[in-house]
Amino acid sequence: MATRFPGVDNELQKILDANMDHVSARRQAREAFKDVQLGIDHILFKTQCDGLKMKESYEVNSKGIEIFYKSWFPETARPKAAVFYCHGYGDTSTFFFEGIARKLACDGYGVFAMDYPGFGLSEGLHCYIPSFDSLVDDVIEIYSKIKAENPELQSLPSFLFGQSMGGAVALKMHLKQPKIADDMAPPWLLAQILIGIANVLPKQKLVPQKNLAEAAFRDLKKREMTAYNVVAYKDKPRLWTAVEMLKTTQEIEKRLEEVSLPLLILHGEADIVTDPSVSKTFYEKASSSDKKLKLYKDAYHSLLEGEPDEMIIQVFSDIILWLDEHSSKHSSSK
Repeated sequence: MATRFPGVDNELQKILDANMDHVSARRQAREAFKDVQLGIDHILFKTQCDGLKMKESYEVNSKGIEIFYKSWFPETARPKAAVFYCHGYGDTSTFFFEGIARKLACDGYGVFAMDYPGFGLSEGLHCYIPSFDSLVDDVIEIYSKIKAENPELQSLPSFLFGQSMGGAVALKMHLKQPKIADDMAPPWLLAQILIGIANVLPKQKLVPQKNLAEAAFRDLKKREMTAYNVVAYKDKPRLWTAVEMLKTTQEIEKRLEEVSLPLLILHGEADIVTDPSVSKTFYEKASSSDKKLKLYKDAYHSLLEGEPDEMIIQVFSDIILWLDEHSSKHSSSK
């Protein structure tokens, strides 16, 4: 069902109602709607900050796929560190993350974000993941190239920041994946049937799924704002995408002990999209000597986008504090 936006004329509404399977429609919708997005009444878009350098780029990767990425930097100060973002399922780096990135850059960090192939403004069939391993390789390729082409980044500490499925991408770059909560996943027998059907109909949208915005956003007003994320994927998951995510989850669960990097794990205690108990297990099993788990009482899945303002401020404060501590550790050890 199409969403009608107040104050949007019929011509723009037609662009927003287009089939977003192909990247041309997604890019057109984002271009036409980006000023409306930045004007919504959400704390992420109210950060007052003087002097940011922002740049949008397209890069054709080694597979011939055109990838969108963006950077946000403090205008004059040398950044404390570089933060490389991995977005969640169906998402893009061009809506809510725009506000998150600006906030991080205002606090002194250089930030990079990309849309995976088939997501947001990158080429590919919308939200179709033929291979999760391949997707991770695409992220490694783009972020490695960014570091190689920006010598100033090579002396800075680097952090991976993954949200939801982006946690799987970040940890598959170093091994982790939040398990899909049982009541958000297809039942076991159905999952086996889906794997069989997915081999025959890999791009079909047949996987049952609850309303993700409803499940992920606690604040009702902010939940309504998810409609403004016009290039997000809002349909049922494609069969093969679901199979790849399931396989990735199972693989990473077996390898949690191999995770050795410094870790900050954040999770809402009332999250029904990804199970908080798995973050606890991950924290316990990871071999990292430097690890921290923060659980937020009553919070849902989207900690930085869908919570009441005071919770979003608290989560941001915890992230910045951890980044500041680890950036200064890096500087003092040089």
